[in-house]
Amino acid sequence: MFDEFVFMVIPFIMFFLFFGIGILGTLFWLWMLIDCAMKEPSDGNDKLIWIIVIIFTHLLGALVYFFVRRPKRIQEYGR
Repeated sequence: MFDEFVFMVIPFIMFFLFFGIGILGTLFWLWMLIDCAMKEPSDGNDKLIWIIVIIFTHLLGALVYFFVRRPKRIQEYGR
């Protein structure tokens, strides 16, 4: 009885866990893409390069932008 319950519940939990991570990752990616497009200064090709990096590397590129470039931009330009 317990085995049947576990084998029925575990797939649902894993589905919602992975589905939630996927949705949150996509929303974070979209937030970083919009943040870069709207607030990154247009000096040279920096804005274009960051947008391309975020688009083609998806979540990894969004994380790199969030932790590496965004704090520098906020410190330099205040936005």
